[in-house]
Amino acid sequence: MVRRILTTIIMATASVFSMVSCATEPVQKEIGLQLYSIRDQINEDLDTSLDAVAQAGYTFVEMAGYNAQEGTFYGMSGEAFKELCNAKGLDVISSHINGPDPNVTPWEECMAWWDKAIADHLSTGVLYIVQPSMWKSAYESLEGLSGYCELFNAVGEKCNNAGIRFGYHNHAHEFTTVFDDVVLYDYMLQNTDPQKVFFQIDVFWSQVGGAPAVEYLEKYPGRFELWHVKDDKEIGASGKIDFQAIYEKAEISGLKYAIVEQEAFDLEPFESIKASYDYLNNAPYVKESYSE
Repeated sequence: MVRRILTTIIMATASVFSMVSCATEPVQKEIGLQLYSIRDQINEDLDTSLDAVAQAGYTFVEMAGYNAQEGTFYGMSGEAFKELCNAKGLDVISSHINGPDPNVTPWEECMAWWDKAIADHLSTGVLYIVQPSMWKSAYESLEGLSGYCELFNAVGEKCNNAGIRFGYHNHAHEFTTVFDDVVLYDYMLQNTDPQKVFFQIDVFWSQVGGAPAVEYLEKYPGRFELWHVKDDKEIGASGKIDFQAIYEKAEISGLKYAIVEQEAFDLEPFESIKASYDYLNNAPYVKESYSE
């Protein structure tokens, strides 16, 4: 009888410990990495670099390695790169590419370039294509910027037809350049079709440009399907950016995927991207997923 009681107590205690352990075990949140963050390491060893990304906890990647002339991604076909990532538990969600300047390149040539780029990307399975910057003509005149908005609407329509969303990623100049009392970034948001063009806000560069991301997430609801979550170095280490306030605007912004990008490190790069992932994964204000 005593043995039976002791056995029952032990089993009940083990069950409680098991429930507590499950409750406290960190959840792997859906957070991506822009592979530009570890570009030097990728150039040395792509396979090992992707292993490190997966081991850090990231669930998907955003590419920055498209070769338009060869139609390859990090020296591989789109299908082969996708298979390599998938084998490591990583989805390929997005790609950064920069097309020809529409203000100096004939329109037909621009469209042909984008037609090929979109076709090449279909084999990778990406959901998003993002242009990460513009040529200087966009910053020289309102006419030049207008040419880009026209291009982006046209490319966005092509991407929509292929089942891909098209967007634009900012740096600081989009907020510090002003035409006729209108901030360049605002002009872009106001002169691109929301059905065809989304914006990937880089929360670090917007702040550098004097425009905290929260202000734009509120001002243009639904336009920011992707984010670049960034700090001086490791996410959260500087204390300069209020990530909680930004994430509290996730729903109104239209966020689907948040992507870490690092351009500098205090730690060794693979340790650094792990620290950034852990910061966001452990943050109570970051949801498990925004893509559902």
